[in-house]
Amino acid sequence: MKTPVEEIKDDFLIQNDVRLFLKRDDLIHPEMSGNKFRKLKYNLVRARQEDHDTLLTFGGAYSNHIYAVAAAGALQGFNTIGIIRGEEYNPLNPTLEFAASRGMKLHYISRKDYKQKNDISFLKDLEETYGRFYLIPEGGSNAEALRGCGEMISELDPEMDVIALSCGTGGTMAGVLAGLDGNKYVIGFPALKHGYFLKKDISDMIRSFYDRIYLNWHLETGYHFGGYARYSMELVHFINEFKRNSGIPLDPVYTGKMMFGLFDLIKKGAFGRGKKILAIHTGGLQGIKGFNERFGNLIG
Repeated sequence: MKTPVEEIKDDFLIQNDVRLFLKRDDLIHPEMSGNKFRKLKYNLVRARQEDHDTLLTFGGAYSNHIYAVAAAGALQGFNTIGIIRGEEYNPLNPTLEFAASRGMKLHYISRKDYKQKNDISFLKDLEETYGRFYLIPEGGSNAEALRGCGEMISELDPEMDVIALSCGTGGTMAGVLAGLDGNKYVIGFPALKHGYFLKKDISDMIRSFYDRIYLNWHLETGYHFGGYARYSMELVHFINEFKRNSGIPLDPVYTGKMMFGLFDLIKKGAFGRGKKILAIHTGGLQGIKGFNERFGNLIG
C-alpha cells in the first residue's frame, strides 16, 4: 500500500536551505501503522502458507509490535499469543488492553526469562504450553519483515539525497538498506541507548538475509534522550510544536526523537545547503496514550 509524502513547511528549513519531506507510513493502516504493517505483511503470508492458525511473539508492555500483531491476528483470522516482558499489569495499560480486546492471550514472564526468547529449549516449552505456532520475533525483524520494508523503496522519490528513520530492533533500517542496494544515504536514529550494538545487529541481518555489506549509512546515537520511553521536556515541546505547525503527530518513543535529531543536525549544518531529506514516519502513534497515562498528558 503506497503512502503519501508531505513536504514540511517551516521557516527554519527555509533559512537553512534544506527541504524536508515526511513519508506518512503512519497512515498505512489504522491499527497496523507504519513499519509494523510492512514487517507483518509477508510474515502473515508465510504463516498462512505453512498452515498455521496461531501467531506468537514477544514484546514489552507498551510495545507497538504487540499491538500490531494482535490487530493483524484479529483481522486475518489468526489466534495470537503475546509473551510480555515483566510483571502482570492490573489494570491493563492501553496497549495491552487493546491487544486483549483483539483476542491476544497475554503471557507474562520475568525479565530474566525473557532473555531466553531465542533459545530453542525455551521455545519448545512454549509450544508444549500453547501448541503449534508461527513465531514472529520481538519487533518483527526477520527475513519476511525486511522484504516488506524493502518494498518501500519503489515508493520513494529518487531525487532525495538522504533518507532518515527511527530504529528499534533495526529491521526496518536493514530492509530499507537492502531495498536501496547501496544507493542514496540512510541515517538511523536509535530509540535505545548503546546504538553501537544496533549497528552490528543491522549489519548481521543484511549479511544473513542478503549476503551484502553496505556502507551508505550510519546511526545517530545522540538522540535517544536516555533510552527507550525516556524523554525530556525539550523533546515534548518539540513534538507538540511540530504538530501545531505541520498538523502531523509524532510519537515520543521513535519518530519524535528522529525528527528532533534531524532538526538539530540541520541547525548544525550537517547536511549542507540545498539538500532534500526524506524522513519515514514509522507510525507508533498508539503509544501516545500509554505515554500520557504514565507521565501526565504531555503530548497533545
